[in-house]
Amino acid sequence: MNRVPDEALVLIPGGTLITATPEEGRALAITLARHMIHNIQPDLDVLKAGRPIYATNPDSLMKASQVVAIEFQTIAAANNYWRP
Repeated sequence: MNRVPDEALVLIPGGTLITATPEEGRALAITLARHMIHNIQPDLDVLKAGRPIYATNPDSLMKASQVVAIEFQTIAAANNYWRP
């Protein structure tokens, strides 16, 4: 099996949700979503085999964006981005 290395299977890279800017928070949200997928399916060959299917499916792409948005909500709350 072509597996993601165990040391890469972290759920929160760097161990914190705190970021310096909202832009960094958004990038972290994308990273968290990718790490979640790797933790759910660590076999890179299986992931790559499915990519042509979901990469061209509008519903799949919208669902992926929704996952990133939810991750960003968590990061925004941790960083108090919505303060008045």
